[in-house]
Amino acid sequence: MPRLQTADTADQDLSSAKRVLRLEVEGLEFLAETLDGQFVEALDVLTSMTGHVVVTGMGKSGHVARKIAATLASTGTPALFVHPAEASHGDLGMIKAGDAVLALSNSGETPELADLVAYTRRFEIPLVGIIGRNDNALSKAADVALILPATTEACPMGLAPTTTTTVMMALGDAIAVALLERKGFSPDDFHVLHPGGRLGQRLLKVADIMHCGDELPLLDGDTAMADALLVMTAKSFGCVGIVDGDGCLMGVITDGDLRRNMSADLLVQKTAAVMTGGAKTIRPQALASEAVHLMNAGKITNLFVVEDKRPVGILHIHDCLRAGVA
Repeated sequence: MPRLQTADTADQDLSSAKRVLRLEVEGLEFLAETLDGQFVEALDVLTSMTGHVVVTGMGKSGHVARKIAATLASTGTPALFVHPAEASHGDLGMIKAGDAVLALSNSGETPELADLVAYTRRFEIPLVGIIGRNDNALSKAADVALILPATTEACPMGLAPTTTTTVMMALGDAIAVALLERKGFSPDDFHVLHPGGRLGQRLLKVADIMHCGDELPLLDGDTAMADALLVMTAKSFGCVGIVDGDGCLMGVITDGDLRRNMSADLLVQKTAAVMTGGAKTIRPQALASEAVHLMNAGKITNLFVVEDKRPVGILHIHDCLRAGVA
């Protein structure tokens, strides 16, 4: 039966949790200290492939392998997971010339990996192993063997894979990020692979959500304010941009400018006389989150989007909110 919670058992629970975390932190620190040229050789192998990185593993190593495959794929290295047992029943056909295999095994003697490893040797498919110990079947067969440092499992019986799987997953992250940096993978590339969710929202660009073309409220500096008011009303942005003869943005007229210039002759004045110069603008390739920051900092609700000083779009704070950018 489970223990009833008391002050003593609560202390024991916290002590147990802290012991687990400390042991896993020690394992990660030891891994960082022991990385060597084998890691670079593994990156060379994975960089040279023209197909996919096929990640595989059995049991807990298989769960880690799935995560590593997903991380590789989302950071610019095409990757997929192949279950080693299914590989022996037809899924070997998923591995082809140009691919490389990244095989995970704590013991290095996982029997389910045997057919897949033999397949890579037969067809000269590069094989990188992430292995919990040296001198075993996988380490001997691999082109590059990344041997994990000896660590203490956090399980008090030393049986359940805990520290080893943490270290294995971290090494997979290190591989993915190092490959990302080798390839010069950019935020633009990342956005292409992460169009949805919070990541997609954070990487959304102004050009993706701005209004352009006929929606732009633009007038020249000689336009009468009576006509400017009609344009402001029709375009529904509560402002109008004033451009010079070259189409460059000179200033902006907002509702605030109307209040400040309220007089009997307002409607016959020229827009150039009423506008506020030096309006805040933004580039079309800037992140939408940057636009939100500018609007909040300036206490404004619109930004003209300019390129070579010419307005190419306009962005309203509501456009950002609808896109989930805040």
